[in-house]
Amino acid sequence: MRRIVQVGLGPVGVSLARTVVERVGLELVGAADSSPDLAGRDLGEILGLGRFGVLVGADAGEVVDATNPDIVLHATSSHLPEAEAQIRALLSKGVSVISTCEELSYPFYRHPALAQELDAIAVDRGVILLGTGVNPGFVMDKLVATLLGACRSVDRVRVRRVVDASLRRGPLQKKIGAGITVSEFEDRARAGRIGHVGLAESAHMLADVLGVGAERVVSERLAPRIAERAARTDFVLVEPGQVAGVEHLVVVEAGGRERVRLALEMFVGAQSSVDEVAIDGSPSLEMTIPGGIHGDQGTANVVVNCACLLDRLAPGLRTMLDVPLRLALEAR
Repeated sequence: MRRIVQVGLGPVGVSLARTVVERVGLELVGAADSSPDLAGRDLGEILGLGRFGVLVGADAGEVVDATNPDIVLHATSSHLPEAEAQIRALLSKGVSVISTCEELSYPFYRHPALAQELDAIAVDRGVILLGTGVNPGFVMDKLVATLLGACRSVDRVRVRRVVDASLRRGPLQKKIGAGITVSEFEDRARAGRIGHVGLAESAHMLADVLGVGAERVVSERLAPRIAERAARTDFVLVEPGQVAGVEHLVVVEAGGRERVRLALEMFVGAQSSVDEVAIDGSPSLEMTIPGGIHGDQGTANVVVNCACLLDRLAPGLRTMLDVPLRLALEAR
């Protein structure tokens, strides 16, 4: 039985914790969240599962000390510099960490020095650090890399993901700017505080799989998707002419050729959610998932499946390229 502590009880953290409760071989022994509305409350009540007799702590380190977990599931921030101190402290206590921090999914290009430091701590303590989720972590990188295993050679990879954000959690709808003006979107974009995080990490992972070297040129474009009609969700109201979400494109080129193209359209009111992969190679392959993979549910499932398989990995900072991912109905 692997003992699990959940750090961060926003919508993603709550989904992770509920999924842990359902999984054979995992035991949810504690949780931490700095919010005064959550700290001190019974964890089971927060999850909507009845009282557990486990109180949520305000300090993650103190919860780890009190519960002695095998793995911490960490869901607090998309940006690694914001999550780094907490992750560093957890690793130093000798506990493995699986985080939904998007920039941790493949941090070797955006945060190379920090990645090296965290890897050294994990190796020294004999534990594992893994960043994962559905995107990044699966749909636009791990799944594609797995398909590439059926190819002899590949010229280009193209991935398109369309997401109806109205079916997703409130914080994500706000993160993509649903309901704000174009001017507000541009201000937040200049500050780096809007849109999906992790698309460049997925692009670099696939470029490495393709063997694209240091000569790669990575270009990124983030634009607002403008609403043509009004739309209301449980969290936002979007009027015509306002921002409904984002259109995000990352392209990797090398030697004058496009090698990787990742296109994400995530907005309130998208009519046809879909995940599409096209591989130009020998052989060429195409895959379409009508409706797409639900991000919130998929993230919880990927993280918990990884928790069940974590002992297959060597200590250190690992990525989804290292994980022999499969359905793991029981932790072994």
